[in-house]
Amino acid sequence: MTVSSNASAGELFRLVQSGHASSRADLARLTGLSASTVTMRVDELMAHGYVEEAGIGPSKGGRRPRVLAVKDTDTVVAAADLGENHVVVVLMNRRGEIVAEANRPMSLLAGPRAVISDTWGIAQELAATMQPAVRIEGVAMSVPGPVDSRDGRLMAPMRMPGWNGVVVSHLLSEVSGVPTVVENDANAMAVGECMERGPSVRDLVFVKAGSGIGCGIVAGGHLHRGFRGVAGDISHVAIAGAPPVICSCGRAGCLDVVASGTAIVDALRESGVEVETLDDVLALADNAHPRATGLLREAGQRVGEVLATIINFFNPQVLAMGGRLSTAESFIAGVRQAIYTLCLPMSTDQLEISVSAAGPLAGARGVGWALLRQLLAPNRIDQVIRGEDAVSSIL
Repeated sequence: MTVSSNASAGELFRLVQSGHASSRADLARLTGLSASTVTMRVDELMAHGYVEEAGIGPSKGGRRPRVLAVKDTDTVVAAADLGENHVVVVLMNRRGEIVAEANRPMSLLAGPRAVISDTWGIAQELAATMQPAVRIEGVAMSVPGPVDSRDGRLMAPMRMPGWNGVVVSHLLSEVSGVPTVVENDANAMAVGECMERGPSVRDLVFVKAGSGIGCGIVAGGHLHRGFRGVAGDISHVAIAGAPPVICSCGRAGCLDVVASGTAIVDALRESGVEVETLDDVLALADNAHPRATGLLREAGQRVGEVLATIINFFNPQVLAMGGRLSTAESFIAGVRQAIYTLCLPMSTDQLEISVSAAGPLAGARGVGWALLRQLLAPNRIDQVIRGEDAVSSIL
């Protein structure tokens, strides 16, 4: 992470927040600032409650440094990860640590305002249980549909009837009265995965494979959204030789309708196997049901075929798999088989293909982190230190 040689106090805070620096010496080395200038700006950050000293670090050849850390306060951000039939809500402190969490059933069919109001209510309930008391200073939400990065508008989400064209961030701000951030769920999970793995992982592809299929890309340590926010959306890639199932986009054989959890459930039903949910399919596979296991492996192979092009083109360090399908060994095996067959050896010889390290909280954690970084953006911190009013809303 590079910072200009005249880095402000806010930019020094970002180095500490991101984990790139943990001492005054680190800050001086990364910025080129003199030790006295770094000390002056760290003192400003400490005086305004942004950082604190958190013990003594190991010696690197001289005097042991005083460790710098983001200071915890009585404020939190609420972050929600919406699924088709549930919502995960967490509270995060300023360090990005999850201090409370809840997983509740919730149907997207209830409509945008009802879902958002109920989600905000869950966040308030969680905050009310905290001791000592905390104040929610912002709320973030990840949604299972494409989000236009220019204005935050949902664009033709497949499994969110009644949500098309809704600017979720505006509605969330109206309901909550606090700053908001809204992100696509796979993008949020990619960010959450990078948080879990630390700053050493800078190029990552995250695949959410559940009732639907999504993909998020982190390039050079930053989420890559593309021009309109749909970079990495692999759900509508047509699969050669796939059954001609009609997709919501009007075409046939898209990845989502032939390889998602919903597609596997439908295929099992058509073959006479009585299943209601994806969990039923996974339970059958755990008991070595040949049809369920075969469909999961086939779905993994189809996902891997699409990912192979991304791996060859992008050459990531990590391919992380999340969502309910990632818990099925046969699905992961299918993904691996396709990638190792179709990718160049140089793209895969050091590629880590693994189940998500962040787990089911990846989406909420990732979108919450995005909100924290905006609430604690360098320019906002510098405004506070200068005695100016920081911008109170986040678009």
